[in-house]
Amino acid sequence: MHTGEMSVFPKISLKPEVTGYLRNVFLNKEVLAAVGPQEAESRFQKLLTCLSHPPSTTCVRASTHLAPLEDIRLSLEEELKKQQKCGSSAEEPSVQIAPHPRIADVLLLPVDGPRAVERLSSELVVDAQCGSAVLRGAHVFAPGIVASPKYMKAGDMVAVFSDLEGRCTRGATRFQGSKVFVGNGVAEMDRSAIFATETPARGVGVRMVDPLYKSPSFDGLLPSMVFLQNLPSVVVGHVLAPQPGERILDMCAAPGGKTCHIAALMGDKGEVVALDRIRNKIDRIRQNAQTLSLQSIKAFCFNSTRAVSDDEPTQEAEGPPFPPESFDRVLLDAPCSGLGQRPNMASTWSLKEICSYPPLQRKLFQAAVRLLKKGGVLVYSTCTVTLSENEEQVAWALSTFPCLSLQPQEPHIGSEGMLGAGLSPEQLRLLQRFSPELSWEQTDATASLTRRADTDTIGFFIAKFLKT
Repeated sequence: MHTGEMSVFPKISLKPEVTGYLRNVFLNKEVLAAVGPQEAESRFQKLLTCLSHPPSTTCVRASTHLAPLEDIRLSLEEELKKQQKCGSSAEEPSVQIAPHPRIADVLLLPVDGPRAVERLSSELVVDAQCGSAVLRGAHVFAPGIVASPKYMKAGDMVAVFSDLEGRCTRGATRFQGSKVFVGNGVAEMDRSAIFATETPARGVGVRMVDPLYKSPSFDGLLPSMVFLQNLPSVVVGHVLAPQPGERILDMCAAPGGKTCHIAALMGDKGEVVALDRIRNKIDRIRQNAQTLSLQSIKAFCFNSTRAVSDDEPTQEAEGPPFPPESFDRVLLDAPCSGLGQRPNMASTWSLKEICSYPPLQRKLFQAAVRLLKKGGVLVYSTCTVTLSENEEQVAWALSTFPCLSLQPQEPHIGSEGMLGAGLSPEQLRLLQRFSPELSWEQTDATASLTRRADTDTIGFFIAKFLKT
């Protein structure tokens, strides 16, 4: 459970124009009328603080298409005990692993933090992406290191800091810019090996021994049995509810977590077509499918906005573009501003960049509706907290496509949709918004693990449509 205060990190650092934009979103007229200015402001400030912290639980999706959940839980428990014995000489309590009561393929583990950790004087700096991974239980991999002590050798103890603004020069020995402490670790490599110019270093560069947030490292841990995935991302697959024998389209599929989940839910019986416009990401999808022993996935490098063919089909298309009404279900996990991702201690994005996503999302939506069969299901999701990419897109879709109607979601774990987009109360109740500002202070870890997992998530949004 959390043992420190939320003030360990500051609020997420955003450009003033972005902070102002988000304030207007969370303090819009409908919200102010419903909860009042004081409560609306409190929720907004809590959101900014929560975004810089990791969620208080680790969510693992179990490969229940390969083994029963309880067998996977016991195997994971055994592996984590081995990890504890290797990582510490002190006797530590076993990590609690609990099934989610409403999601049959999820295991939950509590995160211990923020912890009281005394930082060492010898400082090592990692990039922001690596720093965020460390806060969620990872060790420091060599490519993420940007600065280290001048004479650092393998075995040296170092304080690990995350570069918030990406200004640290790679190979530096000191960095005085904006940074935040994420824990202490022991170097696994010499400085010369980490910054070698001829052969870039790979593997663990620093093994975290006293992190600010303590949770198991899943690097190489039961790769075919467990898959690290944020809880809302797992919920998406269940909301889509794919059935054996169906043909499913995942329009923006990389890195393939949701694609593989869809195939697993179908019992690997049917066809899951995965599209992404970046080729090396397609390789990642195929690799994940192979690791999880899934044969029904077909991945293609293709721009999904052009995935609909207007030519008269002679037979069912194997690859894109596809004739209209080619799929029983479509998942549009759309590219978005990502403002719900956690932990995110700083963002240098401009307001123009953040506002560039809705037009792309609408192009993808138009293709999705055309590719969906009559009577088919379309699920739209994002990992952001804005109205323009979430509820406003739903309102646009309902007015643009009379054939679409909102549907109930199962499971419905998040809150209802946010006020401000002109949707009716009934429509808002059919939406699912995961907002990390909802709950943070928790009591007993055992009693509240599920509640923590359900409420202290990344920011996420899900809408489910039926095409009639």
